[in-house]
Amino acid sequence: MKTIPYGRQYVGKADISETIKVLESNWLTQGPKIGEFENALKKYCGAKYAIAVSSGTAALHIACLAAGLSKNDEAITSPITFVATSNAIVYTGATPVFADIDPCTNNIDPIRIAEKITSRTAAILPVHFAGLPCDMGKIHKIAKRNKLIVIEDACHALGAQYRYNNKWVRIGSCAHSDMTVFSFHPVKLITTGEGGAVLTNCKEIYEKLMMLRSHGITKDKNRFVDKRNKACGWYYEMQELGFNYRITDFQCALGISQLKRLDKFLSRRSEIAHMYSKELDKFPGIILPAEGDGVISSWHLYPVRIHGMCRKEAFDYLRSKGIGVQVHYIPVYLQPYFSNLGYKKGICPLAEEFYITEISLPIYPLLKDREIKFIISVFKSMFKGAT
Repeated sequence: MKTIPYGRQYVGKADISETIKVLESNWLTQGPKIGEFENALKKYCGAKYAIAVSSGTAALHIACLAAGLSKNDEAITSPITFVATSNAIVYTGATPVFADIDPCTNNIDPIRIAEKITSRTAAILPVHFAGLPCDMGKIHKIAKRNKLIVIEDACHALGAQYRYNNKWVRIGSCAHSDMTVFSFHPVKLITTGEGGAVLTNCKEIYEKLMMLRSHGITKDKNRFVDKRNKACGWYYEMQELGFNYRITDFQCALGISQLKRLDKFLSRRSEIAHMYSKELDKFPGIILPAEGDGVISSWHLYPVRIHGMCRKEAFDYLRSKGIGVQVHYIPVYLQPYFSNLGYKKGICPLAEEFYITEISLPIYPLLKDREIKFIISVFKSMFKGAT
């Protein structure tokens, strides 16, 4: 039996052709396609600077380092996210602090953020869960009032938008943050295989990110500590303890090609989401995701909440019918690693309630209408007699 996955990439002939051109060129890495991809990203999102890296996790890591997070600092984030968000905080020696979600949006609640701020708080990492923008206006005001860095985890949200002061703001513009992080994993909005990026409007942050991406090294003569070597063509300086988080040129060629079709991908995802909502709204045992007023979701996920029956039974039943549903996410602090650090069950009760009822339905551009109708029909059989 064929399984319909919850998400998958859409790599077309044009994507393959552009990638092959680079594979046949003289540059496989550290070449011109990286800058070309970065320029395309920052133009699309409306930011001044973009730094492409090897993964979304790498992007989160160097963003936290560029923010200056270190031992004795705290950073507030959502428990409903992949572990990479909080792991990136831990990599710096800082401590993740989890603020509960708003049950209407499933995003981190600004009120809960404000309650978690202490003298040690240095940053806020809001996560645009499933592609739905957080309330960045409120988060920005909280951060500004408390002199905190804001790093948007937008790994689900490339192309998403929100309205602020009667103007539409695109995620990635960093209009209300210091940095925005994206992921280009195959299930995301566009893919480079593995890959990620950090966007910012701050030149100082950009320069630090550039060094952190490549071993902490700079070849910028104007930044050299030893000015005697400015005229030496071979000379470079390692000024930070950086990493090899570089992305390849052939990955970026794929990313450039994918980015050209992003708006079409987003349109199809929105269409699928509305097909689900129209039909599944008829069933009392399901709470559906909603965009709400003033936001445009990228619909990376379509998370529903199952009530009136055991979530595991629903999950197993859907999987048995070839529907590759998934659960997003186990609250991060419930993972054994974080439990061993002293995090306790019950610190974010709304997130825990969300987790025990959530199932993500398949949503991706290649999902066919007949497959959507099949998924809906299986739901009808599962909730037979509930209407």
